[in-house]
Amino acid sequence: MVRFLGLLLSLFVFALPAGAQTYPSKPIHILSPYAPGGISDIAARIVGAKLTEAWGQQVVVENKPGGNGFIAMTAAAKAAPDGYTLVMATMGDVAINPALFKDMPYNMERDFEPIAVVSDAPMVLAASAGSPFKSVAEVIAGAQAQPGRISVASPGNGSINQIVIEWIGLNTGTQFQHIPYKGGAPAAAALAAGDIPLAVLASSSAAPHVKSGRARVLAVTMAHKSPFNPEWPTLQEQGVKDIDASNWTLLLAPKGTPKPVIDKLNAEVVKILAMPDVKERFAGGGVETVGSTPAQLDARIKEEAARLGLIVQKANIKPD
Repeated sequence: MVRFLGLLLSLFVFALPAGAQTYPSKPIHILSPYAPGGISDIAARIVGAKLTEAWGQQVVVENKPGGNGFIAMTAAAKAAPDGYTLVMATMGDVAINPALFKDMPYNMERDFEPIAVVSDAPMVLAASAGSPFKSVAEVIAGAQAQPGRISVASPGNGSINQIVIEWIGLNTGTQFQHIPYKGGAPAAAALAAGDIPLAVLASSSAAPHVKSGRARVLAVTMAHKSPFNPEWPTLQEQGVKDIDASNWTLLLAPKGTPKPVIDKLNAEVVKILAMPDVKERFAGGGVETVGSTPAQLDARIKEEAARLGLIVQKANIKPD
């Protein structure tokens, strides 16, 4: 009996790598929690196309927008843990939503296996061409002189953009009037039109208006320079300490997906993200490719959730 049980255990142990060797044997679905054209959708389509080329199996991107990302994230959490349903989440889904919402339909620890960080999209603090603000110092001085009176736009309540606005206020002892728009494009258009003096935007959203002369970038929200324009200073260089924020994407699998499958996915995705043509396609939107181990992604999720959750709490940020 003991020998029989030992044989079964050996067969089980060796079956997992064998399963990974035959994976994938059918189409893979990557869910995107947002509409086509956003950073999650673009990342899923670029990576998905390369996975199709590498493995000869179709990778289908399914957009499931709505519910603050809950629809796609929940669908992925409930999918079979076999590597054939993945989700290209954003940092908002994994690090901000848990702080914003008391009743979450998914739990990161319980429901997901990390695969890899995929991309990192820098944001900028930008001013309209007609505004009086030419530097971050002038923005801070204006806010100190008129607490809560200077308007700053973002793509919506609870966005990483709003968190940056509140973070600047907390770190400089000032307060701004947050004006949420329904997306990055409307917020950028309002800034360019001079309807609002300041905005925190994705660099790709701000760039066309900067090029046309209708807006100017005052600072990048990340700790390091933006690949979109290395001449833009960072907020930290402008005296706003500690702020290091970006909108990044990550690939997740349902909890219980076999480790050999996770490892195979990770190795191929990291390889894809290092390809020059892939880097170039992401860079066209002002986005950097990243790549990481599953453990590094897990650590980043936890670190960001703790850090941003504190800002949400201190600033009393509420969702729509």
